Amino acid sequence: MGRVNRDRQNNARREGHVLVPGAAIGSMSLILAAGLELLGFLERINQAIAGFVSRGGAEKFSKHLPEAATWVAAWIFAFGLAWAVLAVAGHARRLFLCFATLFMVLAWAPVLSLAAHRPDVAAPFIAALWSGLCGIFYTMNHRMPGDESQTTRP
Repeated sequence: MGRVNRDRQNNARREGHVLVPGAAIGSMSLILAAGLELLGFLERINQAIAGFVSRGGAEKFSKHLPEAATWVAAWIFAFGLAWAVLAVAGHARRLFLCFATLFMVLAWAPVLSLAAHRPDVAAPFIAALWSGLCGIFYTMNHRMPGDESQTTRP
């Protein structure tokens, strides 16, 4: 009975794709991060993160990452996470992938702080967060190619 209901539910959802929706999700994530940067929100988030990883802001960071490196990382996380979430099968795996990626981005902050670099990780974090959320919502409303292979197994 459970398999019949699952088959009806899968047939009710439209077929999903990976490449184009992943590119759209990654692009929207980068646009969101860039918009928040233009509004000055990312600077406040970066200051809060720097205060958290440096004894309440008592440390002064002598080095800064090049801004291009931060945005390249945001690009990699936004597009990479979107395509990975859309390509992997199973909602539990997708959630684990999102949480692991967000943890990896946040773990970058103390490492940069130890290297005397200012931990500017807000743009990659926002891009990865939005990319993961959009990817999960897309897979909840579409039948993904990876999910179909799981339902046909005995």
